[in-house]
Amino acid sequence: MRNVAVSCHGITKAFDSGENQVLALRGVDWEVRFGELTLLVGPSGCGKTTLISVIAGLLDATSGELEVLGEDMRRLRGTDAVVFRRRNLGFVFQQFNLLPSLTAVENAAVPLLAARVPRRTAVARASELLAELGLGHRLNALPSKLSGGQQQRVALARALLHEPKLIVCDEPTSALDHETGHAVMELLKRVAVREDRAVIVVTHDSRVFEFADEIAEMEDGSIRSEGLEAVLEGELVERI
Repeated sequence: MRNVAVSCHGITKAFDSGENQVLALRGVDWEVRFGELTLLVGPSGCGKTTLISVIAGLLDATSGELEVLGEDMRRLRGTDAVVFRRRNLGFVFQQFNLLPSLTAVENAAVPLLAARVPRRTAVARASELLAELGLGHRLNALPSKLSGGQQQRVALARALLHEPKLIVCDEPTSALDHETGHAVMELLKRVAVREDRAVIVVTHDSRVFEFADEIAEMEDGSIRSEGLEAVLEGELVERI
């Protein structure tokens, strides 16, 4: 298996704003490898969310070459793109995005239910994963009855349940206190990272840098630098 899960070469993304054009991505060159938890960091407005949206196929790049899990994303359109995301990508969001009328186990089972896996099978698999994440005693609780950390664990289970090859997390700890965010990152590192999967975490939270196998820093729509040395020296912390 190729070690590269995501390969970006010269990726640009332009948005029309009235008579003006805003260039959100300015020739991004970046690779994300299997078996690693990669942090994408940088100040607000630098293009992080746009970049992961392009990688996930939620936005089309304006120009450049993008390969995700061996697929040329420029060739995936319509239903093919939707099926690719459903099978291969898992998402963890800042605000959890749980359905308020569903229990924890039902929320976690959503990806399998959407793929028309029998309900009993989907719920059984979701129950096992939630138990592994320490929520075996809260399977039937509604999101409103769960703490922030518990809700994020349900969101993590939902992202992992269908065995995706790429997991994208957008600010997964920003709504959590330090202790809870640390616990969520520990779970993410332990449960999500494996040799045949890549994990991208977008974050402003310097407290989670210790969990990274690799770090990329964005500034003004491009990758400014990569590597852990800048973090260890405290340079990144000062800039974000």
